Amino acid sequence: MSDTFKTDFDIDAVITWVDGSDENHAKKLSQYIENKSLMSEKGFVTRFNQANEIEYCIKSIYKFAPYVRTIFIVTDEQTPDFIKNDSKGFYHNVKIVDHKTIFKGYESYLPVFNSNSIETMISRIPDLAERFIYFNDDMLLIGETKPSDFFTTEGIPVLRGRWLNYESAALKEFLKKIGLKKKRVSKLTYKQAQANIAKILGFKRYLKVSHTPIPLRKSVINNYLDQNEEVLINNIKHRFRVPTYFMIQSLGVHLEILNKTFIRKNNFQLVYFGSSDKALWWIKQKLSSAEKDKNKLFLNIQSLDLYPEEKLNYILNWLDKILK
Repeated sequence: MSDTFKTDFDIDAVITWVDGSDENHAKKLSQYIENKSLMSEKGFVTRFNQANEIEYCIKSIYKFAPYVRTIFIVTDEQTPDFIKNDSKGFYHNVKIVDHKTIFKGYESYLPVFNSNSIETMISRIPDLAERFIYFNDDMLLIGETKPSDFFTTEGIPVLRGRWLNYESAALKEFLKKIGLKKKRVSKLTYKQAQANIAKILGFKRYLKVSHTPIPLRKSVINNYLDQNEEVLINNIKHRFRVPTYFMIQSLGVHLEILNKTFIRKNNFQLVYFGSSDKALWWIKQKLSSAEKDKNKLFLNIQSLDLYPEEKLNYILNWLDKILK
């Protein structure tokens, strides 16, 4: 491992994951969802469906972040097939953590079907290192990283984001009407979930973090939630997303900002795919450029399960080549 410093602290990774095609999960979901028609809405089901992103995510950590001590996968009574079939113990430092474990003391709020609720409890994972990197399962590493890409030598988080002003509800509705903003099945957006907690903490604007793995400190999050249990409960008590939810990643980020214990990078080092509508030639060009640019460390492909077969196969073949 090449790095400008050797860490005196452990770094773990945490990934939340769900297999929406699992029959038991589908049955559980159908018991609690009132509007059954949502289960056929692409914008709804894509949050539960998957295209094996979790395996690629973990392989990318193994290859490009070998300093990570333990990789925790947070699930609801599920285990990815590649972990089940790991007869040779290759993934020996991958641990499955069930929702019941992190919701200990708050089991009455289970089952829950939105990522914001689940993420709220990840800092309660047993034996989690003080410093950890949070991944969505569609966030991958595509270049060699160093601990210093996430934490300073003193263990301070390295944040990637830009400051934004809050959007008014009236402006958002106007932009939707004139077609400049998408109407979504979920009433909660990635930006709003970050703005919500910044408002709670008293910020006049918020730092919007990008779709990259985010470094967090366990004690910073736990200390706040232990002292503000009503904030925690308000974020886990609904089984599905509501507009008032916040992202735990953004809580961690803004607490570090309040404490002045962070550094910020303007360069996100990210390759981002936000839509499956892009042409295949565009996808090829984007990935080819990413492969040549050694400054690019992260890849995020939203809703990979929605990609047509030809595009999906090309992307997965490209990932197989990068991660071999």
